[in-house]
Amino acid sequence: MERLGLGPEIVLARNAKLIYGRMSGFGQDGPLARLAGHDINYIAISGALAAIGTADKPMAPLNLIGDLGGGALYLAFGLLAALIHARESGQGQVVDAAMSDGAASLMNMIMGKRIMGAWTDAREANDLDGGAPFYNTYRCACGGYIAVGAYEHHFYARLLDALGIEAEAALRQHDERDWPAMRARLESIFLSLDQASWLSRLQHLDVCISPVLAMGEAHAHPHNQARQTFVTQNGHIQPAPAPRFSRTPGAIQGPPPRIGGDEGSVWRDWDIAT
Repeated sequence: MERLGLGPEIVLARNAKLIYGRMSGFGQDGPLARLAGHDINYIAISGALAAIGTADKPMAPLNLIGDLGGGALYLAFGLLAALIHARESGQGQVVDAAMSDGAASLMNMIMGKRIMGAWTDAREANDLDGGAPFYNTYRCACGGYIAVGAYEHHFYARLLDALGIEAEAALRQHDERDWPAMRARLESIFLSLDQASWLSRLQHLDVCISPVLAMGEAHAHPHNQARQTFVTQNGHIQPAPAPRFSRTPGAIQGPPPRIGGDEGSVWRDWDIAT
């Protein structure tokens, strides 16, 4: 936009209510602002990457945290907040959405736990990073996995009871010294049956367990089918629009346009003769 001579100073001078969104990896200022990078670089300096992975090394969580969570969603949130402000005040503004900023913001809860002494910098040593037996994934006899999220004590106690583990073990839920041994016990137990058998035995007990589904399997899950979480468009299964609106429900309108395919309609929208 600025190379076209349409930077924020120019467009805001023309219409003070306009909102100018700027999306970048490192933001509009600072020593890294003009350097190239990708999601892994942005979350590396935010503190997020160091907290994710195995005990041996950090691992990139796809590109969900920087590009999509800390970038696209924070930009959308910023634009909508600025739109409300412009409607109330008549003043637009520039929204500087840096993926590194957004990734850092997403870490607020974990950083808060660290400040309180409830989180360590070591990976696979905390309650939400694979260290705790009650918040983990376990391999089944079929090769699939079960996700266990029995974070609250009553869920954990109920799960251990269903697995035939003594009730006293649940009392030591937050004793980190007990975690390695309990993880090993649960790993052995879950390996004794296949994924479908565990779901049949445990899901009705409401103990926060779920199958770990591959991308090609997720659309067939009964809950996703009931909610139509996935739709088929042009022969391809893909996620439906989210979130859902009661008055203005979203829908996939059609396939993505070919490059240049909607050029004519754009010129007409801008009342430019071609």
